[in-house]
Amino acid sequence: MSDDLPTENVPTQDELDLLRYESRIKRPLQMKIPELERDERLRHVIFGGQFTVDLLEELADTADKIRILSKLRSGQDFLINLLSHKRAMLYFTQPSTRTFLSFMAACQILGMTCNEVRDPTTSSETKGETRFDSIRMFSSYFDLIIMRSKLPSLAECCAYLMNDLQDSGNRSVPIVNAGSGADEHPTQALLDVYTLQRSFQFADANGASVLDRFDELRNSYPDLTKGLAHKVYGFCGDIGRGRTVRSLASLLAKYQDVTLVFISPDHPTLTLRDDLRNRLSEQGVRIHEVTSFEERVNGVPAIELLDALYMTRIQKEHNIPADDEHFAQMDLSQYKLTRQLVARMKSYAPILHPFPRDQHFGEIPPEIDNDPRAMYFRQARNGMWIRAAMLASIFRVDHHIARYFYDEYKDWNNADEGNVPTSQH
Repeated sequence: MSDDLPTENVPTQDELDLLRYESRIKRPLQMKIPELERDERLRHVIFGGQFTVDLLEELADTADKIRILSKLRSGQDFLINLLSHKRAMLYFTQPSTRTFLSFMAACQILGMTCNEVRDPTTSSETKGETRFDSIRMFSSYFDLIIMRSKLPSLAECCAYLMNDLQDSGNRSVPIVNAGSGADEHPTQALLDVYTLQRSFQFADANGASVLDRFDELRNSYPDLTKGLAHKVYGFCGDIGRGRTVRSLASLLAKYQDVTLVFISPDHPTLTLRDDLRNRLSEQGVRIHEVTSFEERVNGVPAIELLDALYMTRIQKEHNIPADDEHFAQMDLSQYKLTRQLVARMKSYAPILHPFPRDQHFGEIPPEIDNDPRAMYFRQARNGMWIRAAMLASIFRVDHHIARYFYDEYKDWNNADEGNVPTSQH
């Protein structure tokens, strides 16, 4: 009789494995965070909400030290020996270039050996192996699993799997979420915040002191302050499906007196999702949703109000046929930057983009690339440094970096990165 039963609705083992963790997935974030830590330090990195303001500042400080040490042969030799005994698996079953290479470079800076699975058709999953069996197998060979998947909550479930293994006395390794469905991209938010942290130090690229440039800006913007607090942040483009937007907005909400302006077409697929809107509102964040750069916020066109602008592309790969039809009838040109719009922005306001940008749509045309406020290529490079800092924190070698740095370069003036010490110890 069983041979006659329909099979089209029978769940796969992968689906059953995910269901095992359903009750844990549905909990509020604050209940999950303790499970992702060990001794009040990062163990697994799954959500942007795991990063407190203090931790973001600590990671930025470690990243600054790593990038300076990397300019020197002696510093490179020190860094590359820190985690030379560790191995990392980059399990990227969703296409990625920047995130994959950024993580690989971060591992290599600290001396970690890397291996990869980027095409599941080349793995035992084609023979019926479940994703959870694959992850457990990787944990047998590697000391860290960095994973990117189109499946929501998969990285979170894998973190719980590792915890359960540890509780039962089995081998367990940290899980790092490098992008999970449309949910979260916590390390992209980490590098976005790091880029903003560096931008709002107001250091002068030409070598002038921070104080000189900051004082000069204060002449034009009397209320300007250093740091990420007391700022207006704009997000433009595909807000609803942008997991980088979700993660960064959640982190910026942790800073005092911030305003978030979401600029998107008035379409349910592209506008701010209810869950994020409600979460931000509960945190007391001021939110404005507008449909163009020209729409006024507190009496001022949005483009002129922003202290920083985060551009995104329309993520057409997620479209359903109805979306294609609706979008074809909409004027999306309002969600492209132009030199005229950039000229109206504040003179210090950084322009960020998570990449890739869409050459066909042109949300940021190449002629803006040379504007000193265009930070998106620096933003990508910053990912390598801040991800290295995060790995150093997970494996608890960040204090070794701080001690070495201060022992070797105690007279270093961190305000001027161009003044690299020349001594080779």
